[in-house]
Amino acid sequence: MPDRPQRLIVAITGATGAVYGVRLLQLLGAIPGVETHLVLSDAAVLTLHQETGLQRKEVEALAHVVHKLRDVGAAIASGSFQSDGMVVAPCSMKTLASVAHGFSDNLIARAADVVLKERRRLVLMVRETPFNLAHLRNMTAVTEMGGIIFPPLPSFYHHPQSMADMVDHTLARVIDLFGIEHGLAPRWTGLKARAAEE
Repeated sequence: MPDRPQRLIVAITGATGAVYGVRLLQLLGAIPGVETHLVLSDAAVLTLHQETGLQRKEVEALAHVVHKLRDVGAAIASGSFQSDGMVVAPCSMKTLASVAHGFSDNLIARAADVVLKERRRLVLMVRETPFNLAHLRNMTAVTEMGGIIFPPLPSFYHHPQSMADMVDHTLARVIDLFGIEHGLAPRWTGLKARAAEE
């Protein structure tokens, strides 16, 4: 039996930061042996068009498999479907709340619930500022269940030259969480090593 591909579920919700989901699909699509399963929320379609100018079909074409939001009978709705985890990029506060409280009211929330119950890796790239107490409590709940809260906050120690650099560096860190090899961004080697290079 051949080894299965490394499968990642990617969900895009209506929070600002649609570029993270789009770029994640592009990056994963260029890595051999990785298979992506995409779910878009209704609000995500609106945000994608507003922020990136992309239509639903253009984004769906970046994934290997596309699932409909209300298809609760999809493969990714079952723990028997073998995946390596899920990234919600970006993750709205509505989706965060649904995951935190186990609502499973659409395929994004159900797939996240499955990933948690199967003890697989769930990464929520939450997008909102400032946080209110409900947001913080929901993030705590997801963390206690084993999920990873990963706000897409840019770093500057690698001296990014563009917004694209900042997006790629953030997503490189996300991809690292799944143990996928890549060369997407420079790695920190320490202050002494950096001083020697300069």
